[in-house]
Amino acid sequence: MGRNQNVFRRKELKYMLSGTQYENLLALMGTHIKPDKFFISNNVSVYYDTPDYLLIRRSLEGSKYKEKLRLRCYGVPNEDSEAFVEIKKKIKGVVYKRREGLPYKRAVNYLSGLEQGGDSQIFHELDWFLEFYGDLQPAMLLSYNRQSYKGIDDGSVRITFDKDILWRTESLDVVDGIWGKPLFDPDQRLMEVKIRGAMPLWLSHIMAQLKIYPHSVSKYGTAYQTWVRQGMCKREEKQYV
Repeated sequence: MGRNQNVFRRKELKYMLSGTQYENLLALMGTHIKPDKFFISNNVSVYYDTPDYLLIRRSLEGSKYKEKLRLRCYGVPNEDSEAFVEIKKKIKGVVYKRREGLPYKRAVNYLSGLEQGGDSQIFHELDWFLEFYGDLQPAMLLSYNRQSYKGIDDGSVRITFDKDILWRTESLDVVDGIWGKPLFDPDQRLMEVKIRGAMPLWLSHIMAQLKIYPHSVSKYGTAYQTWVRQGMCKREEKQYV
């Protein structure tokens, strides 16, 4: 799955790993995985939400249907760098992602209602999403360093490790650089296993051997909860139907 793929449908299982768990796991998986096309990347996402943070609150409430809107970049962009406008939905444990690429400046203008996007089916879905919520705006920026692997025997199996996860709620233009507050301890990594069907047996055996278990965690959700606990999040209440 490269950056040019616009439609994803898969399961995403998440795990929080200590530094030791990460090293042991990587050693045992060595004969089953290989670096992906984009092995090392710096991922930056600006999450859009309503003034009362309806999207992330619904997600944290445990709804079977969750949706998020974000602007994804790889590294610090200039105005012409490729960026992706993404809708990510999760329905009964299955993740659906739809995205379209635009130059960074155009993508920001599109999300702000200053420019049109395009005439593809995905842009029609994005247009509907933006119109339905009406007042979506940049809410939080998250960045992290990612290592990406894929299965040797089954290339649809993708395993990623994220570290140095930072978040901020100010200066939400990615051009302002990559900085923010750490979300987790420095040696921790968030592992994601992305699969179309069942977990590969070899991976299930390794995870059981190392006593590594799934951990329901959302970067945006965890950062939002941290922000609320700090007493710095102020919501403007609005009703949606």
